[in-house]
Amino acid sequence: MKNIPSVDLTDFLSNDNSRKEKFIQEIGKAYEEIGFVALKGHFLEDQLTENLYKEVKDFFYLPNEIKNNYEIEGLAGQRGYTSFGKESAKGRKVGDLKEFWHFGQEVKNDDSLAKTYPNNIHVSEIINFNKIGMEAFRNLEKTAIYVLRALAIYIGLDEFYFDNYIINGNSILRPIHYPPIIGKPKGAVRAAEHGDINLITLLMGASASGLEVKNKQGEWIAVTALPEQLVINVGDMLQRLTNNKLQSTIHRVVNPPKKDWSKSRFSIPFFTHPKSNMLLNCLPECIDKNNPKQYTDITAGEYLNERLKELGLL
Repeated sequence: MKNIPSVDLTDFLSNDNSRKEKFIQEIGKAYEEIGFVALKGHFLEDQLTENLYKEVKDFFYLPNEIKNNYEIEGLAGQRGYTSFGKESAKGRKVGDLKEFWHFGQEVKNDDSLAKTYPNNIHVSEIINFNKIGMEAFRNLEKTAIYVLRALAIYIGLDEFYFDNYIINGNSILRPIHYPPIIGKPKGAVRAAEHGDINLITLLMGASASGLEVKNKQGEWIAVTALPEQLVINVGDMLQRLTNNKLQSTIHRVVNPPKKDWSKSRFSIPFFTHPKSNMLLNCLPECIDKNNPKQYTDITAGEYLNERLKELGLL
């Protein structure tokens, strides 16, 4: 497989059972084989994507002394701004060459759950930053719900198995800025190889190339998608839940050729997290004599905290 498979969410949303089943099988097999797909037919409109990138660039181009006001101690980077080089991939001591922002869940109809999440940080210098960011959050969350419904059927679960966990779940929208590279990086890359923590990640088209995934043969493959597609990958939580049936593929963002060091790169992933009390215990549907249980029992909240410590954020 030289590139990631393409799927169309409108197949799953149609009233045609054969199209729906086609989508389920295509995305399920892709996640067993490489862990990534390029998805069209989602709920994020092109104009909203364009608007969000404008707001994101306006924020990251603010002076550091202003951005630093939005880096809130004690939040482990889960809301607001995280400054350049703070996060490192699991097992690495060198920070990634990036800075980022986090929009988080704004809970509806559950006051007790709302109290468990930190509030979003509002940027006063850019009027529409938070409004447009949360509009994109909602459209990506809606897309994630339907993708996980398809995967639930593929695994052998009820179609709506994930709904209760990800509606009002602990999801994050992360605009990322990879600034121009100044001087030869000493072992640092824009994002070292890693697997995502969450259930699935939805990635809006990045402003430049650089994303690569590792296939089963150990080869690095450049990820390319059309402008209207989202790149969606399996995260470690879903791999754990499915006892390795669905693959959380290792990926990275490589440094550009030296001639492009002066250019910034922007990307905006949506990390679909469940509520913290979701059990990530391996599903019985994914355990048999040929694939015995691979992981110990843990909740999503406990697993997230473990990983945030490994990333140097907690």
